[in-house]
Amino acid sequence: MRSRSIGRRPGSTYPILLLLVPALVAGCGPADRPTPAVGHWSPSPGATAPTQPSPAPTTAELTTPTPAAPSATPTRSDPRHVFPVRTDNVAYHPTHSAYPGTDIFADCGEPVVAVTDGVILEVSRVDRFDKRGPRGPYNGGLSVALLGDDGVRYYGSHLSAIAGGVDPGVRVRAGQALGKVGRTGNANNVCHLHFGLSPKCQGHDDWWIRRGVIWPAPYLNSWRKGGNRGPAAEVVAWQREHGCPKAPTTTGGAG
Repeated sequence: MRSRSIGRRPGSTYPILLLLVPALVAGCGPADRPTPAVGHWSPSPGATAPTQPSPAPTTAELTTPTPAAPSATPTRSDPRHVFPVRTDNVAYHPTHSAYPGTDIFADCGEPVVAVTDGVILEVSRVDRFDKRGPRGPYNGGLSVALLGDDGVRYYGSHLSAIAGGVDPGVRVRAGQALGKVGRTGNANNVCHLHFGLSPKCQGHDDWWIRRGVIWPAPYLNSWRKGGNRGPAAEVVAWQREHGCPKAPTTTGGAG
């Protein structure tokens, strides 16, 4: 779960930021024990989050994805995978609190893209998170769930905006814009993308599965280097052992 350093702007404040960011993202929660971050991320000048969240950009500010031409029957043999955030100034931890997942720290507004070819399962364009509850269903704020042709559900949340045309049932290609990094939901005003891997199961209204069931870091490490390591086998193995739980065992963390 180690990778070479990522990022182009590791400022002198980086060690302090990496200590502060996990603590700030209380909703996502710090790891059970300290773990080194993969990559170097420091907010770009003018990109630091303000005390009060600024209005989210409208979908018109995003480039509407070009509708993908219908493809032949999806194949599950080595589909292409790409890193979910299109930027070099990025960092993430190999672990996460409460459940397997990864918080990918990048400037708000950086492009979030489809990890692989597939079909959009769920889209949340409204931030319904409320600190008073309920905890869990709306933790992710603006979010997108994609069912890859490899059978894996790829989930990204805390977006600031979602691209026009990204709706349930729409087919997308690896690298296609889905939205922008943000701090909606329980992101505690820290710009990042929560990223989770899971089986499809219901495909909707199962946030305790959708938020992540296996550790994404080994796959992120590969994609960041231009590799194509796929999570399908591990996700299938997890589902074979656990099935599709009908209720959450914990409400903590992001979702």
